[in-house]
Amino acid sequence: MNPSTLEQTVLGLPKTERAHLLHLLLDSLDTPSENEVQEALLVEASRRAAEIDSGKVTLVSGEQLEKEVQALLK
Repeated sequence: MNPSTLEQTVLGLPKTERAHLLHLLLDSLDTPSENEVQEALLVEASRRAAEIDSGKVTLVSGEQLEKEVQALLK
């Protein structure tokens, strides 16, 4: 089906069906691909590793983190 035929077919749908189709199409544009997600995760992991290596952040154990969170919640 060529784009012109598809356009005519879609415009011939009832308003509610066009709205549903529009919603699906917009959602498909907002969803990152698996490669985009992997790339973003790698960038974030690299950034965090650099902060650790440079001493900008200090690591704490899970036990210490739990104590600090519990103290904040009291």
